[in-house]
Amino acid sequence: MEQIHPQLKNFIIDYCSKYKVQQVDVDNLSPDTSIDLDLDIFDIEIDLFIDEFAEHFKIDATRFTWYKYGYPTGSAKVNMLKMLFGYKRRWVKQLAERWYTPKMRVRTLQSALQTGKLL
Repeated sequence: MEQIHPQLKNFIIDYCSKYKVQQVDVDNLSPDTSIDLDLDIFDIEIDLFIDEFAEHFKIDATRFTWYKYGYPTGSAKVNMLKMLFGYKRRWVKQLAERWYTPKMRVRTLQSALQTGKLL
């Protein structure tokens, strides 16, 4: 299984604790982790997250656009599912991904670290 760059992992954990987004399960953080679905960062918060990521790692984000990914808006249905059953169970994650397609994953940020550009 592919590992996340340690500095990126620390950035995500620090961001989530700083802005009280949600408690991050450090053991399950992987390149396939969805920023909007798994970490619950969407709407205006995702723009702040991207800006802080680019500033922290000195990444060129001038050509970044949401047209490629689709703007993450979240889902009330998924939020209700998470509230009722939690998000640690496998079937909850599968159902949530069926109801809401994740827009951005950690893999995108990791590739931006390698190339120096967020596209």
